[in-house]
Amino acid sequence: QVQLVESGGGLVQAGGSLRLSCAASGRTLSRTVMGWFRQAPGKEREFVATITWSGSSTDYADSVKGRFTISRDNAKNTVYLQMNSLKPEDTAIYYCAGAYESTLYRNSGIYQYWGQGTQVTVSS
Repeated sequence: QVQLVESGGGLVQAGGSLRLSCAASGRTLSRTVMGWFRQAPGKEREFVATITWSGSSTDYADSVKGRFTISRDNAKNTVYLQMNSLKPEDTAIYYCAGAYESTLYRNSGIYQYWGQGTQVTVSS
């Protein structure tokens, strides 16, 4: 089993930055694909970014490409999401997810482990 705990959310003005962290306990995150998803009020959960276990491959939703960066430190069992140039439409609960897979996935159904989420609010 893997337990995931997100942190780093908060309130920020438009144009600002936040760095989310996802710390894992239990089994190591090595050999996992990790992803970030988000869910805004009244909307379905949507894909944000994903990264392979080596960190060599990443994928981003078009809405965040060029503004967000996903990275990971397997030695620390932690995945990060650096969010720059934040917009009010980025307001959501952000979830970290993991899967023992070798390929990048945008489909949330592939991910076996989920954190509880961290709130990100961007004011205009």
